Amino acid sequence: MAEVKLHGFWYSPFTFRVMWTLKLKDIPYQNIEEDRYNKSLELLQYNPVYKKTPVLVHNGKPLCESMLIVEYIDEIWPHNSLLPADPYERALARFWVKYADDVFSAGAACYLGNNGEEREKDIEKVWEHLMVVENQCLGDQKKFFGGDTINMVDLAFGSIVKFLLVVEDILEVKVLKDEKFPHLHSWYNNFKEVPVIKENLPEHEKIVAFLKFHREKRLASC
Repeated sequence: MAEVKLHGFWYSPFTFRVMWTLKLKDIPYQNIEEDRYNKSLELLQYNPVYKKTPVLVHNGKPLCESMLIVEYIDEIWPHNSLLPADPYERALARFWVKYADDVFSAGAACYLGNNGEEREKDIEKVWEHLMVVENQCLGDQKKFFGGDTINMVDLAFGSIVKFLLVVEDILEVKVLKDEKFPHLHSWYNNFKEVPVIKENLPEHEKIVAFLKFHREKRLASC
C-alpha cells in the first residue's frame, strides 16, 4: 500500500483542503501535526522554498501547495473525481480556485488589520470578492459549485468561508451577511452538511480562541 503522510496545521484552511480530499476518497494517511513556531526538520526539508504547510508526502515524494496537492491526489486516485472531465470546465474550475485564494488574501487583511477605517475598507474588499462569487458562480442556485456533487472549487471556497466565519467571531463584525449573499449561504449550508466535511471540521470555538490569541499577540508586538 502506498505510504501517504500529511504535514499540516489543524486550524489551517489550506490543510483542510487536503485533509477533506483524502477523506472524500477514503485514502489512509498519517497526519503529522506541525507547530507553526517550531516546524519540523522534515517539513523544512520537504518545502525548502516556502517552508509552509500543507505538504503531502506520497511514497517519500513531497508535494506543496494545497490545490496542487488536491489535483495530484485526484489524478493518482481517480475515484470520486473532483475535477470536471470537460477541458473547458476544468479550466474554469482552476480559475475559481485561484479566485478563492484572492478572497482569502482579503480576509487575512481583515484578520491582521487594526480597528477603524482601515478595517472597514478591508471588509468592503472582501464583500467585493464575495459578490463576484455570489453572482458569477452561484447565481443559478446550484447545490455545489460542481452541480450535484462536491468538486475542487467547493473544497477551495469551503476552507476560505470557514476562515471568514472565524474572523467574524474574532473581530465581532458580520462579514458574510445572509441578506447580502443568499446563494453563498445556501451553498455553504449544503457543503458543511456533507458527512465527510461535517465530521472533519475542527471545533469552531477552538479555532476562534487560538487565532484570536495569536492575533492579539502579533498586534501587541507591532
